[in-house]
Amino acid sequence: MSDTSKRRLKMWIRLLGVMRAAESHLREHLRVKHRTTLPRFDVMAALWRRRDGVTMSELSRMLLVSNGNATTVVDRLETDGFVRRTPSETDRRTVFVALTPEGLAEFEGLAAGHEAEVDKLFASMSEADLEAMTEILKRMGTR
Repeated sequence: MSDTSKRRLKMWIRLLGVMRAAESHLREHLRVKHRTTLPRFDVMAALWRRRDGVTMSELSRMLLVSNGNATTVVDRLETDGFVRRTPSETDRRTVFVALTPEGLAEFEGLAAGHEAEVDKLFASMSEADLEAMTEILKRMGTR
């Protein structure tokens, strides 16, 4: 293995550690401060981005989870009044899911708290650091 190869491996391990620590912190923040879970937040975020609604299959693909996992979270959100399911008029096998007005308000409150917490997590990064990291990650994403 070359020296550069070893350095890339160390960087990968460090990046993974930072991401795992940040995700763990955000999970705990959502649980303690908002009495919710990261999967619920992720489903609501996906539905917030697609306000007109999506099929359950689209939602699963957007979140990179199984239909069963998405259905479990949507079931709970529907029970809480945050999402509604609407059957397709053209295909009885297809169901659309969207945020309700209550779900939209709930998500916007969660999102504001989430953004503030992410801001705190990465507060030690300067504007130059953010710019450099963003450029590096963009380059890595083009492969």
